[in-house]
Amino acid sequence: MSDTSEQTIAAARAAYERITGARYDAGYMLRRRRDSGVQRLGKRLARIAIADAAILVAAVVIGLIIPLGIMGATAVMALLLAATVTLAIWPPDAPVAPERLRQADIRALPTQTARWLDSQRAALPAPAVAVADRIGVRLDTLGAQLAGLNEETPATGEIRRLVGEQLPEFVRDYQRVPRELRGTPRNGKTPDRQLTDGLELIERQIGQMSEELAQGDLDSLATRGRYLEVKYRGGEG
Repeated sequence: MSDTSEQTIAAARAAYERITGARYDAGYMLRRRRDSGVQRLGKRLARIAIADAAILVAAVVIGLIIPLGIMGATAVMALLLAATVTLAIWPPDAPVAPERLRQADIRALPTQTARWLDSQRAALPAPAVAVADRIGVRLDTLGAQLAGLNEETPATGEIRRLVGEQLPEFVRDYQRVPRELRGTPRNGKTPDRQLTDGLELIERQIGQMSEELAQGDLDSLATRGRYLEVKYRGGEG
């Protein structure tokens, strides 16, 4: 990594600490992605185990009625192999498409948005990647808080608007800018800088939403309003 990139990331971390009063824990971000991968692998292995067990039980039941013989045993082994291979690669472990985030269940929305955002890291500049990681942590917390929240409330509508609509749209708007223009200033800011500023704004708002949910202040959350003025400010989008 170049000295410039290291200085940029260090500056982003320092800014985060000034804003939140907390230290940026890169180790936690790595553990979070590792744990997420382990969880997805565990689900795949569980599906494989259930399918293989069902095939074996069916084979035993059929064998009690009709002897399977060598051909039957071979067919069972082939079924076990086919089920294992198929479930190991299907369904593909891909993030939810941004268009589908709008319709996601509110309880699953933070997790699905976090997965989608994590898949976009390679297309983001280094300072924005650091902010995206912090947003992922915020979304983990928010997801746990939404487990018992009613879907049809003004509060959940505001969360859906920010997490399921504005955040993905903001990142995709940046990705539509040609790469060679992302470092070119426009109205005093480069698209890279606008992206980082906008993501920092979103991170703060998600954090405030979590605080209001923790305090049970749903009325305040429901009337918070729109937060992406950085995106929509005249001439800077």
